[in-house]
Amino acid sequence: MPRPVHFEIHAEQPTRAIAFYEALFGWTFTSWGGGGMQYWLVTTGPDGEPGINGGLIQRQGTVDGTAVIAYVCTIGVTNVDDTLARGLTLGATVALPKMPIPGVGWLAYLKDTEGNIFGITHSDTDAR
Repeated sequence: MPRPVHFEIHAEQPTRAIAFYEALFGWTFTSWGGGGMQYWLVTTGPDGEPGINGGLIQRQGTVDGTAVIAYVCTIGVTNVDDTLARGLTLGATVALPKMPIPGVGWLAYLKDTEGNIFGITHSDTDAR
């Protein structure tokens, strides 16, 4: 079955986006420097643990319906409430309030500092 193996964040201000994701999730960003384009490799955790790594690229165009506003990826966190609060402090806005996924866990969507939507979730079989 096909599975996600990479994600890409499109950012109007890459340094602002990098600061946001470093502070929120502890991800690391490494300049790729290939082909003269602004691109960073994103490491989300150690090799051998579940999850995927990705990239961050300078957004081409403006957020007016012509530029890419990236694919929604959902990030597994320890606690949705804590991460939601930290995200808001760092400049995120709520795109979808926290909601239960019955028998699975809790989910919320945030918009990052670049207008991209991403999900956060944590497992909780008692979620209703």
